[in-house]
Amino acid sequence: MEKGFIQDMLDVKVLVLYIMARVMYPVDLQKIYELSYQDDRLSYFDLAQAVPQMVETGHLEQIEGERFVITEKGRETCEVTEDAIAYPVMKRAEAAVDRFNRAVRRSSYVKTNIEQRESGDFSVLMTLNDEVSDLLRLELMAPTQKQAYRLANAFTEHAEIIYRNIMDRLLSEPKEDT
Repeated sequence: MEKGFIQDMLDVKVLVLYIMARVMYPVDLQKIYELSYQDDRLSYFDLAQAVPQMVETGHLEQIEGERFVITEKGRETCEVTEDAIAYPVMKRAEAAVDRFNRAVRRSSYVKTNIEQRESGDFSVLMTLNDEVSDLLRLELMAPTQKQAYRLANAFTEHAEIIYRNIMDRLLSEPKEDT
């Protein structure tokens, strides 16, 4: 029977440091738990106890209310202790952090806004940008709020494909009339 990596509070803290050293954005306790839950022996209550202790010892810093970031002391400690994490747990945690970082980065590039017009229909403003400026700014009218949300959600999921399709269509060679 496999026992799992988490045996005591020190294992919890080592795993939290490993994850916090790799997240690119401040995270709350719930997100730390989601990223850390790579071992069945870890519980939310373990993290609820470990994270405040790590703030007290200076390994983590609490910012923006209930969000946390790793400190330089935490990074140094992580470098020394990360070898103690079981390889499968480490790889699963790394993959979870990578997915999280990609999702947050992407959400900063894809934006939608829904506003009701005086006429009662809805305007859906959808933008795709890079780090410099908007690549695409598209505003569509939707007759109902439900359709407006469907447009916004579809754009959020497929913004890059929509952009590529528009660019392909607009930049394609014109067909000759025969």
